[in-house]
Amino acid sequence: MLMRAKDSTLLVIDLQERLLPAIDGGAAVIEQASWLVRVAQRLHVPVITTEQYPKGLGYTEAGLHELLPGEGLREKIHFSATAGEGVFDLSGGERKQFIVCGTETHVCVLQTVMGLLAAGREVFVVDEAVGSRRPRDKALGLARMEGAGAVIVSREMVAFEWLERAGTELFREISRGFIR
Repeated sequence: MLMRAKDSTLLVIDLQERLLPAIDGGAAVIEQASWLVRVAQRLHVPVITTEQYPKGLGYTEAGLHELLPGEGLREKIHFSATAGEGVFDLSGGERKQFIVCGTETHVCVLQTVMGLLAAGREVFVVDEAVGSRRPRDKALGLARMEGAGAVIVSREMVAFEWLERAGTELFREISRGFIR
């Protein structure tokens, strides 16, 4: 199964100010997630963002927050973004494919992915755009999600599959602005 822009929603999970300093490679995770958000927006893919208990963990990292539409934000107290007042009722929540990035891989990302799979969605987790405090926890989380049916991908896989073909002005724009 290929990722298609018309079927996809980008889900950004809990990239919050107070949590990020504890994440192994947290700055790189933010950089990769921001790249995905900008590509998604250029290709008209909806973006949904979650914040886990923002009173305690802070709000979405400022640079990333500037890129995000306010109407796609969901605060949560459940670890899974599909539980409680989950993501399905937000714009993009009805789509069949979810491209997932965020933290922590083995907690909120994992539980959200399991909820998305249980709801019959196709789920793609962007390896370089997820993180945990410990590398071993990230590896275990990715392995468990993959074993459950999620597909582990790279950011360029997402972009090229969303684009579908070369030779268009949009391809040239994305290639010049994001790939090179």
